[in-house]
Amino acid sequence: MNRMEPPKRFSADVVRKHEGEEDKRQSGPLNETARQVAAQFRRDTMSPVMVSGLLRIVEVMLLFISGMVLFLAYVGFGPGLDVHYCIATATASLMAVIILDVADCYQLPAMIRPGSSLTRIVLVWAGTLAFVAVVGFFLKLADDFSRVWFAGWFVAGLVLLVVPRVILSWLIRKWARNGRMERRAVIVGGGKVAETLIRSIEQQPYNDIRICGIFDDRDDRRSPPLVAGYPKLGTVGELVEFARIARIDMLIVSLPLTAEGRVLSLLKQLWVLPVDIRLSAHANQLQFRPRSYSYIGSVPLLDIFDKPINDWDSVAKRIFDIVFSLLGLVVLSPVMLATAVAIKLDSKGPVFFRQKRHGFNNEVIEVYKFRSMYVEQADPTAIRPVTKGDPRVTRVGRFIRRTSIDELPQFYNALVGSLSLVGPRPHAIAAQSHNLLYNEVVDGYFARHRVKPGVTGWAQINGWRGEMDTDEKIKMRTEYDLYYIENWSLWFDLKILFLTPLRLLNTENAY
Repeated sequence: MNRMEPPKRFSADVVRKHEGEEDKRQSGPLNETARQVAAQFRRDTMSPVMVSGLLRIVEVMLLFISGMVLFLAYVGFGPGLDVHYCIATATASLMAVIILDVADCYQLPAMIRPGSSLTRIVLVWAGTLAFVAVVGFFLKLADDFSRVWFAGWFVAGLVLLVVPRVILSWLIRKWARNGRMERRAVIVGGGKVAETLIRSIEQQPYNDIRICGIFDDRDDRRSPPLVAGYPKLGTVGELVEFARIARIDMLIVSLPLTAEGRVLSLLKQLWVLPVDIRLSAHANQLQFRPRSYSYIGSVPLLDIFDKPINDWDSVAKRIFDIVFSLLGLVVLSPVMLATAVAIKLDSKGPVFFRQKRHGFNNEVIEVYKFRSMYVEQADPTAIRPVTKGDPRVTRVGRFIRRTSIDELPQFYNALVGSLSLVGPRPHAIAAQSHNLLYNEVVDGYFARHRVKPGVTGWAQINGWRGEMDTDEKIKMRTEYDLYYIENWSLWFDLKILFLTPLRLLNTENAY
């Protein structure tokens, strides 16, 4: 077999700028069969990554708590003893879980079959306590520790490492049967290549992949309507709509690397979705570096796109949103109260204005704002954008729009989860530029919706806020939004959040 350096991974820019691909197929309505299948997968699932992460946290806590309970029950407090025991217990607990991780005891096969990792668990726990004992000996602290406590903690820790895993194994099997814990995959491309891929995946023991169907642009003569028992549900354009209804985790493109033009054409349509996109490598003769691959069992896949802000990243971002949203609502409550009073005194009508906008995965969400227009001239659809000196805007409305005070109620949206504090700003579902919807102006516009939209964003603090009266402004805002998605981190969110008040002083485009 030929071996070579792996090619540069396809980036969003490569896909967006690729020329010479087939005519772009727009996402269309699903056929009845595809819609019924998609409806079966509307419910969210539990990620194996999240389950294994929670198991790590639980085991650290169980080991630490059991060690401290035995210390209190048998040894009791003494001068300096509580500190020594606390440090030793915390260190050993954390160290054991880290080594168990290195020993692959948190992988899905090990969680499903705890008996297969029993020897490793015993060796890791015994080795960890032996290491702690040796360190205590060299630090001349061994005499401070009770032998009975040490032996008791070894037995208790071993029980607490094994029994929860047996229970978890039963739960995982139950979740797998009822579809609560699985990775849902769609095969892109049919025919013999897809059949070989599906057979290979099905042969892998203890894999968590649920194949939901096949999508292919080719007709039934070149791509059979049924492959390895799975139906062809539609075209690639229809897959975009399917993936927005169903909670799909992964798209596997079953095309050879030699079909570069067709692969890029598919990716151009699919990269807007918040899913992992993989290119099947099981039938390719070229061999790349191991880091280029991810695996389903032993089936190799080339990683093209990863779902942004996924698993524990999404947990961290949600905690970030809750903490800072609550803080913002408390700190800004005097400003919000004063704004509400001013709006009521200035013009008749409600204080708040609700508008439907595009949210995560292109779903429609309802966003709250302070009302800045006269009630009878309000435009919830935003078909007609607000311009400088717009007569529809009230006197108070002009001020709160320039200063973005009208957006403050969206802290509530961020608190309940329909928005994030930081992310691409959501646009009204009918927002237009020169009688064209934004997605008709910018190719790949909906890729902004791969993450939850935000109260503020990278584009806004870089001057792309307010009126979007030219195609160039829409394109630049989209570019900044895509940069944020591809470079997200909590530090990036924190930077944007704290720069927002300073950048709002520039009211050039805010009317």
